[in-house]
Amino acid sequence: MRIALIYPPPWKIPGPGEARIAPEAGGPPADYQEGDLDADFFQTPYGLFSLAAQALRAGHQAKVLNLSGFAWSAVEELIAGLDADLFGMSCWTANRRGVALTAELIKRHRPHAPVVIGGPHATPLGKEMLSHYPHIDVVCEGESDITFMELVERQRQRRPLIGVAGTLYRLDDRIERGAERESVANLDTLASPQNYFDTHILMTSRGCPWACTFCGAETSWGRGFRGHSVSYTLDAIERLLPRLRVKMLQVKDDTFTTNKKRVLELCRGIRQRKLNFLWSCDTRVDVLNEELLYEMRLAGCQRLSLGVESGSERILREIDKKISKDEIISAAEMAKKYGVHVRFYMMLGNRGETADTFRETLDFLAKARPHQYIFSCLSIYPGTADFRDAEKAGWLKREQYFEGDFQELKVPFDADEEATRVMSEWFAENSGLREYYLEGVPECLAILERLGDHAPAHVDLAGAYFREGKLDEAEHHLRRALELGFATPGLARNYLAVIAYRRGNLAVMQDEFLLAAKTDPQHHVLIQNVEAARAWFRERGPERGLPLNLVARHDFQLFERTQQPTLPGPLQKDVLTWEAPTDFVPELAFPNAEQVLRIDTGHESIPFRSKRLPVV
Repeated sequence: MRIALIYPPPWKIPGPGEARIAPEAGGPPADYQEGDLDADFFQTPYGLFSLAAQALRAGHQAKVLNLSGFAWSAVEELIAGLDADLFGMSCWTANRRGVALTAELIKRHRPHAPVVIGGPHATPLGKEMLSHYPHIDVVCEGESDITFMELVERQRQRRPLIGVAGTLYRLDDRIERGAERESVANLDTLASPQNYFDTHILMTSRGCPWACTFCGAETSWGRGFRGHSVSYTLDAIERLLPRLRVKMLQVKDDTFTTNKKRVLELCRGIRQRKLNFLWSCDTRVDVLNEELLYEMRLAGCQRLSLGVESGSERILREIDKKISKDEIISAAEMAKKYGVHVRFYMMLGNRGETADTFRETLDFLAKARPHQYIFSCLSIYPGTADFRDAEKAGWLKREQYFEGDFQELKVPFDADEEATRVMSEWFAENSGLREYYLEGVPECLAILERLGDHAPAHVDLAGAYFREGKLDEAEHHLRRALELGFATPGLARNYLAVIAYRRGNLAVMQDEFLLAAKTDPQHHVLIQNVEAARAWFRERGPERGLPLNLVARHDFQLFERTQQPTLPGPLQKDVLTWEAPTDFVPELAFPNAEQVLRIDTGHESIPFRSKRLPVV
């Protein structure tokens, strides 16, 4: 079986030099501006990799194609030539229009090939999607690994794709639902995406035991938490790391530390196997303790992203967060004690939000002092309690998701006009990732003493010394980190190159940049500095006394080349053939800025729409 798994664009994107396509013709929303789509949007959903892994293990031919940033003319050209037996797509609220448009395109060229969709938007609106989009044949609800493989087998046998558990489908003129599909009890029975794909994203578990009003995790995964075994996860990491040019992973479980004992064993296993990499994870403040954070840091955890949402106790109760402000502050302080950088995910416009609760949140940030924070406007996602309650209240109708051309339905849940104005005006000036707290030398010395001779802690201390202008001390700790095998040596050598420049030693600066480029090339500050140095030398900067602005920092900030299938980069030349494809090897020189996507920005730039304004 030839299976094409596609992550489509959000709408019809015009190509270079082409006029903007009108919304009614399938183009972007009328108010869309470049940057409105979060850079994370362009990352291939992990679920597509999992489906492909199951299909590949079963002996099928499967392609994962990320078209999320492709001009519509390129999508048309690809689909016209792509002869697959079955097409699958991942549907999110932001790309729901692109899914419908791509399905129509597939049916125009491959009328007999089934089009199957799944994902967090399709699951709660499966019946409506089949009603509105005649070119979609089957909707998979929730966890789809086993469901999808049953559909693949049906198609291989040329049997109708009806009656499969966990699906919605058409039968005559009706839309029917198959039997309920039980969640996969033992996740280790699934093929690991890391066997086949070089993605920096890792999921070690599924589900979340909590039920915040704005979140649809339960709709996608079912109630509760299930995790891969420690050995399964360690094996996946061990297979993947040698293939990654940058030794960084983002663990994107909904709540990574739900089972603290499991995470402790995983962290100790990372050290026992000598798996050397840096990583980040997302979790809650009430499932952390000092022992866990200590072990996470020693195992390479560089950043902890916490779903905080609000600094108002009232709002935390309203959204059923089940945490307190004291717990948030305690968790942040514990993490900082061991040098784990803390990022807060914050929200505007949750139920109960007023101008006063919003100001309370801003005051709270000054007390909690995370390293970073980022605000997002409330989006009403189908399948959430917010969605259900808004429907009951009568100010939201699910038809809006089919009639409107908006990207996501960003609207305060019940804020009045004054609160909406206050939040929108603040957000217009403060969107995107905000830097807040950073340790100084005394704090970093204390962290190093707690952790022992720990390479990342040496780099943190070096950074603190560098910011104070103490270059000799900074160099000492950088070289010690390199001796200890720091997982991302390019960042340490970038510091050394900048130190050499400040000392006036351009030859050493060039040598350090060259070493970084050979061993560890794909870091944002390194790319930026090398491009700046190249331009400086081309302009005869040393002879003319021109300044060279170099950046020295080592945040956990992962950049990837726009390379298939993880990001919407160039397709393989033989993408339309189904024989074993030749490897596509991208140029490994430093890419220009326009060739790079940061896949971990959390950038958010779309302001609220008031409910008193049109929302479709």
